[in-house]
Amino acid sequence: MIDAGQKAIIFTQFTKMGELLKYWCHKRYSMDVDFYHGGLGQKEKSRIVDTFQNDRSKKILILSLRAAGTGLNLTAATNVIHYDLWWNPAVENQATDRAYRIGQKHNVNVYRLICTNTFEEKINEIIQSKKELTELTVNAGENWIGDLSNRQLKELFSVE
Repeated sequence: MIDAGQKAIIFTQFTKMGELLKYWCHKRYSMDVDFYHGGLGQKEKSRIVDTFQNDRSKKILILSLRAAGTGLNLTAATNVIHYDLWWNPAVENQATDRAYRIGQKHNVNVYRLICTNTFEEKINEIIQSKKELTELTVNAGENWIGDLSNRQLKELFSVE
């Protein structure tokens, strides 16, 4: 991403991990990387967002999921990385949406980092299966209920 001149936003749910990522990015790429988190004042947060959006040399921005959950416009980013997963997919989707805003002119790639054979991988599988089920019912709208037979409707609404 860096070599291609693209910008990336990296989300983490842990402040300590954000600090570690900031250190690693500095060490690996010899660049100063900002970390947007809840411990910063509004003036500093605004400066960080403005710098990332307008300074071509700022390629990476690390954000706390909680602090960056609403109200940010980060259309300079063409890559979104979820470093550690949030167990609520709605929160993760809101974070991803920071790059999908009015003014975004490029495709945005989203990466979710998950370690194999871990508890996190199992949780992710459960979340993804529930997400698929939700999408089936939401995409179908309410029409699916009209296709049920009287017997199926009785079973659906019966209390036992």
